[in-house]
Amino acid sequence: MAPRGPKPKPTRLKLLQNTARKHRLESREPAPETACPTAPDHLCSAALEEWGRVVDEMARLGIMSRLDRSVLAAYCQAYGRWVAAETALARMAERDAVTAGLVIRTKAGNAIQNPLVGAANKAMADMVRYAAEFGMTPSARTRVSALEEGEDNPFAIFDDW
Repeated sequence: MAPRGPKPKPTRLKLLQNTARKHRLESREPAPETACPTAPDHLCSAALEEWGRVVDEMARLGIMSRLDRSVLAAYCQAYGRWVAAETALARMAERDAVTAGLVIRTKAGNAIQNPLVGAANKAMADMVRYAAEFGMTPSARTRVSALEEGEDNPFAIFDDW
């Protein structure tokens, strides 16, 4: 049976969002060390570029650990697939002034949506879903506030739990 209600947030996100309440925090929650994991070898070139763009910033904010490697890789690979599909659609659009490559003809002559549109949309939806997990979307960021370097952490009293 699936758990009811919204999925629980990690304590670190609760602290950044200023919603941490001592009586609601999980005392046995694992606290992995903040670190920059290495990129997996199987990522495409666009995914590797995206990895390089986001991993250091996420570690700086304290929301990245080595345990997050596979989820970040999934985000980056979805980004790479989205880029590949959009690039292919752009090439098709150059040759198709009427539908900009969004519609193709089947062998029977019927007009259908280009399968690349569906691939791009699916990759984009996956990418946004993964990005929200890391606070990388505008709405997710409104719920996260990072401490400035050297600023006293008002939640330090929770550190010894």
